[in-house]
Amino acid sequence: MSEKPILSVKDLKTHFDVTKGIFSPKQIVKAVDGVTFDVMPNETFGLVGESGCGKSTLGRTIVKLYDPVSGSIEFNGQDISKIKGSDLKTFRKDMQMIFQDPYASLNPRMTVGEIIKEPMIIHNIYNTDEEREARVVELLKIVGLKPDHIRRYPAEFSGGQRQRIGIARALAVNPKFIVCDEPISALDVSIQAQVINLLKNIQKEMGLSYLFIAHDLSMVKHISDKIGVMYLGHMMECGPSNDVYHRPLHPYTVALLSAIPIPDPEVSKAKSRIVLEGEIPSPINPPKGCPFCTRCSKATERCHNEMPQPIQVGNRQVSCFLYER
Repeated sequence: MSEKPILSVKDLKTHFDVTKGIFSPKQIVKAVDGVTFDVMPNETFGLVGESGCGKSTLGRTIVKLYDPVSGSIEFNGQDISKIKGSDLKTFRKDMQMIFQDPYASLNPRMTVGEIIKEPMIIHNIYNTDEEREARVVELLKIVGLKPDHIRRYPAEFSGGQRQRIGIARALAVNPKFIVCDEPISALDVSIQAQVINLLKNIQKEMGLSYLFIAHDLSMVKHISDKIGVMYLGHMMECGPSNDVYHRPLHPYTVALLSAIPIPDPEVSKAKSRIVLEGEIPSPINPPKGCPFCTRCSKATERCHNEMPQPIQVGNRQVSCFLYER
């Protein structure tokens, strides 16, 4: 019998009403507009795309910081898209989030120990403060910090150290799934690889599953088992990491990969980069057909008038008419 996904997202839509006044025409931002994908146990699903494509909104919807307007989010076989109250609290113990900004995501008036202990108190983990403090010290060691850091405040740490504190906080309640919302984008390049390797080691030791959101396709490829490529609230392509990276199918994925810098000047000079013309359309007024049709060099009249549905091409799904049989 095949293994079941730990997370299964089906036709998920998250829209926001941004109408400015009662007499203004209704305006709806379609931040996530019909996304479907699965994440297996102990797997990392990488989510990439340009700024504003809906990656972070999708992650926040999955952890129930935003409510979807339709679709389903199944976690461990339970549809959690509409849960509330005590059920929501139980769910949040099993699914945590690492936020993008290590400076804004930590309370500057709390010590590191208080920050990491807070989830344990909320979820009634451990009976005494001594047990919680011992667990905080253990978590600090796991993320590469010193036990004496427990009494310090966030302002005393660098960006990379703060993100390690954020990781320790996410691990405090022993979750099964972590949404990593661009956890390395605010860090120096020299620190990014350290944080990525730390996340991989923690995943191996604790049997976690990740949704890893990022801009950098090369970094996502390094940590992910599968990659999903988003554009304007839609999933353009989804499949195994190596296949998407080395043999992209969707024209948008091809363009993204062509923009990855190569450290070898000779190889970089010989490489042809695809420059996408124009701006990303507004999510308030998206194109009638394929969301990428206004910037795609292979777009036809059909692309401008009809929305392509996901097509299975080998072990991948791609939303493009080029692969219809």
